[in-house]
Amino acid sequence: MPAPARPVQWVPFLLCAAVLAAGLAARPPLAQAAGFAAGVLGLAGVEWLDRHRPRRVLLAARLALLLVVAAFDRSGLTGALFIVVPFGAYFTFGRRVALALGLGGAAALAGYYALIGGEHRSDLLMYAVGLVLALSMAAVAVGELHARTELEAAMRDVAGLSAAQERNRLARDIHDSLGHHLTAITVQLEKAEAFRDRDAAAAHRAIADARWSARRALEEVRDSVRALRDAPLSLHDLARHAADERMRISLAVDGDEEALDPPVRMAVYRAAQEALTNARRHGAAGAVSIVADFRAGAASLVVADDGVGLAEPHRDGFGLQGMRERVRLLGGTVSVANADRGVTVTVRIPGG
Repeated sequence: MPAPARPVQWVPFLLCAAVLAAGLAARPPLAQAAGFAAGVLGLAGVEWLDRHRPRRVLLAARLALLLVVAAFDRSGLTGALFIVVPFGAYFTFGRRVALALGLGGAAALAGYYALIGGEHRSDLLMYAVGLVLALSMAAVAVGELHARTELEAAMRDVAGLSAAQERNRLARDIHDSLGHHLTAITVQLEKAEAFRDRDAAAAHRAIADARWSARRALEEVRDSVRALRDAPLSLHDLARHAADERMRISLAVDGDEEALDPPVRMAVYRAAQEALTNARRHGAAGAVSIVADFRAGAASLVVADDGVGLAEPHRDGFGLQGMRERVRLLGGTVSVANADRGVTVTVRIPGG
């Protein structure tokens, strides 16, 4: 696995530029100046090659070029370039190796100054200060790099979780909307067939309601994403189209349904839709009562039927599970009271 790109890439180049300018300002002989400049530029070239993918093999090249620069230096600033080695090693080998190389550089400089003689305590002190600053900067940069990497990983995890939640939401909506419409179409067509010879008007109305449900289902299948984002139909529309001679529906609404936030309104609509579907499909209910309260920005919904109740396989089916998940995301609660005679579904979503 390749090493990560090095942060604060400008530090080695700034040091090389400063040392090169100071060395040439000392006006060395032409051959010495050429060797010095070649060494410094070569060191800068190594840093350029190493800027995006730190490689261990270039450490030896740095050391060799530092010896070249030291051999031709007349300014006495080569010691500053020794900081480049531990600074670069911090990103490739880690803190301990960088610190060891920094101390090794200090020992090498001390030995070199001892050989050439003279007072060089200030040079060693400046090297020590520069080393501390460089390694501190490297530590901060590596910490920021790791933090950024962890943040990107966390964002990918969140994106994956959001995608999973979106898939679950889409599955819930397909079940709630398309399942409801298909059930309504089946019931209305059965009703039309049953009343075809006895009550032509009732049969005609059943066929019209089936056509409405079919058109609505086709719209949602054709463009499900748009349908999910659009504001849902009102509870009045739902109750009007779901009611028939087999299942009477009463509706009482307090407050303004259209003033609700779209996600809350969608959750309430889907919950009522699922409750009606279960009452018709599984409960064989003859009457359903819907009571909704949308005052003060909150929402509560109570759907009660007089059917036979939900059998065990349907008490925690996909529809009710989807209802709970949808409402839970909005900070609300769902309770289902199941009895031998009827089911009561209660949804409560707090105001924002």
